[in-house]
Amino acid sequence: MSTADQNPDHQIDALLRHGVGRSDIHVDTASGAKASRPKLELVLQLLRPGDTLKITRLDRLSRSVLHLVTLGANLRERKIGLHVIEQGIDTTTAEGRAMFGMLSVLAEL
Repeated sequence: MSTADQNPDHQIDALLRHGVGRSDIHVDTASGAKASRPKLELVLQLLRPGDTLKITRLDRLSRSVLHLVTLGANLRERKIGLHVIEQGIDTTTAEGRAMFGMLSVLAEL
């Protein structure tokens, strides 16, 4: 979430509908551009090869193209998939990786 007054219910519902367990949902209340995001750091530490990080939209993960591309490369290097629910991105496929790259630029806007 970007600000404390935003409600994460829509995002949480989408994650639950896509098979994410409630205890596996972590919510940071901080700007996507903010460097310090403790819950994101925790999730990245918990992920193991073969896991998939599920998010609702790329702009919920980051608002910087550089950060998104770096994060995407790190996940792929660690053999961790990324599924962006609302944008239909699945980085375990070549098409998904291409969409990730193209939509990363738009997420910054």
